[in-house]
Order: sequence, then structure tokens, then C-alpha cells
Amino acid sequence: MAYYLLIEAEVLDADRYAVYREAVTPVIAQYGGRFLVRGGEVEVFEGEYNGRRRVVIEFDSKEAARGFWDSPEYAPIK
Repeated sequence: MAYYLLIEAEVLDADRYAVYREAVTPVIAQYGGRFLVRGGEVEVFEGEYNGRRRVVIEFDSKEAARGFWDSPEYAPIK
């Protein structure tokens, strides 16, 4: 059963975020993760938008998502 990791982040340093993004992408793939949503243009139809970046990553299971999050490969990137 699919499991989704939902992230809402405020990017304060675009250069640092670019380095993080490049480092984390292969680690996510190593644990079977697939990006479903990764930033992009936002249009608000109702309510307010806080300006934070949204990311949704699909994993095959909760265990795979937890494996990524707790992995020795991800630890130094966090």
C-alpha cells in the first residue's frame, strides 16, 4: 500500500536548498521514493497561502518511508 511523506518547508536560502535538493534526490530514489509534488507555481482558489514549499513523496510502504527518513544516507543531509 502506498505511503506518502508530506513536507511543508520555508526556503530561506535558495542556494543551500539547491544543494540539499541535489543531495537528497538519489537517497529518496534509493528507498523507492517518487516525487508527486515538488514545488512549482501555486494558485490559491480559496483561503490564504503561507508561501511555504510543498513536497509530496510516495513510497511503497510506511517502512520504506521510515527507512529513508532514518537512513544513514539521509542523516548528514538533514
